[in-house]
Amino acid sequence: MSTRTPSDAAARAADLRDQLREHAHRYYVLDEPSIPDAEYDRLFQALQAIEAEHPELLTPDSPTQRVIGQVLDGFTPVRHTVPMLSIRTETDTEATGALAFDARVRKELGLAPDAPPVEYAAELKFDGLAINLRYEQGVLVQAATRGDGEKGEDVTQNIRTIAQIPLRLKGSVAPVIEVRGEVYMRRDDFDALNERQRELIAHGAKNEKTFVNPRNAAAGAVRQLDPAIARKRPLSFFAYGLGDVQGWDIPPTHSGLLDALQAFGLPVDRQREVVAGAEGLVAFHKRIGEARDALPFDIDGVVYKVNDRVLQQKLGFVSREPRWAVAHKYPAQEQMTILRDIDIQVGRTGKLTPVAKLEPVFVGGTTVSNATLHNEDETRRKDVRVGDTVIVRRAGDVIPEVVGVVLDRRPADVGEPFDLYKKLEGKCPVCGSGIARDEGEANWRCSGGLFCAAQRKHAILHFASRRAMDVEGLGDKLVEQLVDGGLIRTLPELYKLGIAKLTALERMGDKSALNLLDGLERSKQTTLARFLFALGIRNVGETTAKDLARHFGQLDRLLDATVEQLLEVPDVGPIVAESIRTFFDQPHNREVVEQLRAAGITWEESDGTADLSPKPFAGKTFVLTGTLPEWSRDEAQAAIEAAGGKVSGSVSKKTHFVVAGEEAGSKLQKALDNGVPVIDEAGLREMLKAGGR
Repeated sequence: MSTRTPSDAAARAADLRDQLREHAHRYYVLDEPSIPDAEYDRLFQALQAIEAEHPELLTPDSPTQRVIGQVLDGFTPVRHTVPMLSIRTETDTEATGALAFDARVRKELGLAPDAPPVEYAAELKFDGLAINLRYEQGVLVQAATRGDGEKGEDVTQNIRTIAQIPLRLKGSVAPVIEVRGEVYMRRDDFDALNERQRELIAHGAKNEKTFVNPRNAAAGAVRQLDPAIARKRPLSFFAYGLGDVQGWDIPPTHSGLLDALQAFGLPVDRQREVVAGAEGLVAFHKRIGEARDALPFDIDGVVYKVNDRVLQQKLGFVSREPRWAVAHKYPAQEQMTILRDIDIQVGRTGKLTPVAKLEPVFVGGTTVSNATLHNEDETRRKDVRVGDTVIVRRAGDVIPEVVGVVLDRRPADVGEPFDLYKKLEGKCPVCGSGIARDEGEANWRCSGGLFCAAQRKHAILHFASRRAMDVEGLGDKLVEQLVDGGLIRTLPELYKLGIAKLTALERMGDKSALNLLDGLERSKQTTLARFLFALGIRNVGETTAKDLARHFGQLDRLLDATVEQLLEVPDVGPIVAESIRTFFDQPHNREVVEQLRAAGITWEESDGTADLSPKPFAGKTFVLTGTLPEWSRDEAQAAIEAAGGKVSGSVSKKTHFVVAGEEAGSKLQKALDNGVPVIDEAGLREMLKAGGR
């Protein structure tokens, strides 16, 4: 039994906590341990004993609290006070990528050619999972994933198991400091983890698996509902920025900020530099590229940031990406392996993609056994055949692809030249529908459309989207549940859903179910144009759907229209006409259309005669960009189309006017560069009043 007084116990506990934090920082962050592991364990056990005897002395930032945590039912959503935005990726992997970024920065700052070079902070782009750490009065109170940038998930108890992350910041009692960084797994830790997993599997352990790459292993560990499992995964962390800050004077430069975070006890990568101008960026990119394979962890590339925070604020953002930062990638890494077979994958839009089945090979930081061949034409061009030795590249460090064939290793019994149609006997491997490809198109596609299971989720999401049937409450996750649970196989079955089936789904309460049913009921009153667009007919976008509805007036007329009759519709050419005819020639597509009508979907039909009202914008094409002061984008588009004009998504030689609002982006710049007239909302309204002049 201890003879310590409460005050003696409190002083001893505080001293032990300070010692353990310092030793942990030296061991995990600095990689400079100052005491043997046994001595660290002795100090740790001494603190545990005091806290067990005096529970009132237990603090949330105690080193002993890293191993505490209950198994969760699910993760709690966290709304980020300051959004976790992404940065632009420079896909030009050569030195010219760095030169282009520097040129953009200088142009935005209005610097003369002879002005001094801009100072940049250059650092590594880690291949892990972005995390936001919230410290209040210096104590870690919450850790959240990036999520969609606006809202992430609370993963605090798992992040607390990462020894590199301090539970209390050194020398900071600021009300709030949110630190942003990357959770990752070192290559040696990843290899050791997979070796342990292989041993468990060999000894009959169930529900165990090996991991594909360090990033996936790290992401999976962070999102474990059981912190005991997360603690067994060897995770690391690097800090690289800030979120919400209250009551702390942020250093005036990004490099100074990283120095401050390091002083707080946070791990900050040492492979960072402050460089001058484009030449400094190029040199940094080259140096890290040469050292990349020797790094103990995987990187995507490097990141350049304007160092001066005042200049960062001056540069601002475009499309929610900072103008003052960019990620600069490296050329993809390549390896050789054997092509064992070629499978055909059916994408969510019906695209048929040949996929190389490979002898597994480690390339670009992961073991690759499948790689895309893109399409039949590309496969033939490279003359890729089963049995060949092929060169595999992780394109963009994400999607593995077959680059080419090593012809001098081609065996005598190599397979025949690839023929997708012959391999599939002209039928979709998922639904058995015929396959086709448009003239001049590289991709074969399944013609099954609404009938094909591979396209089912995409078809439902498109059907329910805002510009189509506008079914409120039917998003990605719910569609996944409905399809994976076998509740929905075809579009008409949406309108057969009942309250009992919906409330049986995970995280679906009565209110959400009723809201969805209400949204489905309201969607039944629509327009012919929206209905046609919702069907997802290939090459039929919103504008074409409106043209078809205006021309035919009634669905039955369109269903029976010949290719020649379809070609009479303005702007409908042979490819679009053939797509429409192919779609409606499929019996199962016709059946879906009839079942949707039987479900109660209606619209006002016309006799298809031409609208004789004045069309002042006839023959004119507009592009909308930015936020307009009064009209929404849809309202502006409707006004233009009602006046006979067309709205395009991109600026080209055929564009007559660009309508620009606040925060207009690259479309505005392209219009200015190409001499396309630019007007604002007021100008558009005036043109409408003046009959298009």
